[in-house]
Amino acid sequence: MRVGENVSRDKLIEKRSGNHRVIMPLYIPHETDYYKDSFSIFKMCLLSVNKTASSNVVISVVSNGSSESVNKKLLALYEQGLINELIIETDEIGKINCILKVLRTSDERFLTITDADVLFLNNWENEVMKIFEAFPKASAVSPMPVFRTQNHYTSNIIFDYFFSKKIRFSEVKNAEALTRFAKSIGWEWLDEKWKDVIMTVDASNSDLKAVVGCNHCTVTYKREIFKSIPDKNSKYKLGGDSEGLYLDQPSMYYDGYRLATYNNYAYHLGNKIEPWMLELFDGLKENNKKEFLFKAPILKKSKFKHALKNVFFKKIIARKKIRKAYYLRKGLSSDKVNNFV
Repeated sequence: MRVGENVSRDKLIEKRSGNHRVIMPLYIPHETDYYKDSFSIFKMCLLSVNKTASSNVVISVVSNGSSESVNKKLLALYEQGLINELIIETDEIGKINCILKVLRTSDERFLTITDADVLFLNNWENEVMKIFEAFPKASAVSPMPVFRTQNHYTSNIIFDYFFSKKIRFSEVKNAEALTRFAKSIGWEWLDEKWKDVIMTVDASNSDLKAVVGCNHCTVTYKREIFKSIPDKNSKYKLGGDSEGLYLDQPSMYYDGYRLATYNNYAYHLGNKIEPWMLELFDGLKENNKKEFLFKAPILKKSKFKHALKNVFFKKIIARKKIRKAYYLRKGLSSDKVNNFV
């Protein structure tokens, strides 16, 4: 039987003060071999977000079939207040489906989706928000520029700036960071051809420069673009068409720009701790938290713009001869152009 009245009845939900949520899917099935350092790396990731964020970010962690010992450690971090929302899935449901668990109920203006092996550096959030402010059409911004992203889901940017001098190949700002990213994904080195130049676009009302295109490791999104994601969950645990379908393509429906900061403000660490990572982590500074005052324009869905820029124009610019001629016009030398098309 029920006695008394539930005090929550007809009460409105109190909204959190922050406008930025960070979502981290985590998969550590055991803590040996490949995953020996994984929890320590995740903890560095989590603490770096908490320490360096400029605003009061809300952090959601989804354990994707991780081991019982890992889940107990996560609960301890939650009890310490380092995690705001903790979801524990006893079965492995896949990276994208973990993200969807949080994404579909979040109402923050900005959503950062990040791998659990990323080290966030001082000022990363400030620098990302500068890009959103300088480029009203920005829909996805990464604090980690990566080589050769100018060919992926960027046809609308190239269309808009096709005749503009604001888009061009510029000198790479931080070649060492590009090398470290390459090593973090299993490469022994990064060829010199990727360390020299990168495609950038200048803001109209400031001297800010952004890299054209972005990676999947860590990206901040405007929430409205996710209104266009599929209703069904992804069928892949990892890879397949999942990241393209759920994270990349939505920007295209809203004519949104996928960009990255010109300098590097985060590192993808991989699965093994190295001395340079600890040195960077020890050098992180606590940020004074304050909310962002600028109003980021809400992007509107447009079937016409999508068809024009991301279907029709994309087919044209995807032709190697046309792309090659365009890249040469935009400052790429003839000896490098074949590496970028």
